[in-house]
Amino acid sequence: MAQKLSMALAVVITAIFSVEGASAVTLNDENADAHQLISAAIGQASRLHKNIILDFGANWCFDCHVLESEIETPGLAVLVDRNFVVVQIDVGKFDKNLDLARKYHVPLKYGIPALAVLDAHGRLLYAQDHGQFEDARHMNPSALKVFLDKWKPRPGLAK
Repeated sequence: MAQKLSMALAVVITAIFSVEGASAVTLNDENADAHQLISAAIGQASRLHKNIILDFGANWCFDCHVLESEIETPGLAVLVDRNFVVVQIDVGKFDKNLDLARKYHVPLKYGIPALAVLDAHGRLLYAQDHGQFEDARHMNPSALKVFLDKWKPRPGLAK
């Protein structure tokens, strides 16, 4: 019994430190000019024939870290790297870059992370409208792959 209790306690402590460690990782540069980041991404995406993912989030957001970790898994990382330029947009405590959320039709009232997809020229292709990613910790990884496959650039469709 004591061994089971010790094992359970070790699992709980490991989980606590894993969550704390994840939130200590910086996803978003809180001092970055998101407008400039998007402009640079449009230039890069245009040259490389990629689409752009605007990832609205914050360093304090656990689900933002979960989504980022999922995107960094080997299968998805290759898909993202080949097809997208990703721009991390810091929303602070829902008090930063709200103009960009409005411009790209991303209602932050449903939570973060929140995504928009632009084509290589900066035209909006998709904006989440119902908090589709805000509960990333419970998201099926295959659903994220389906999403990325759906919004990757298609040869011959760029204008």
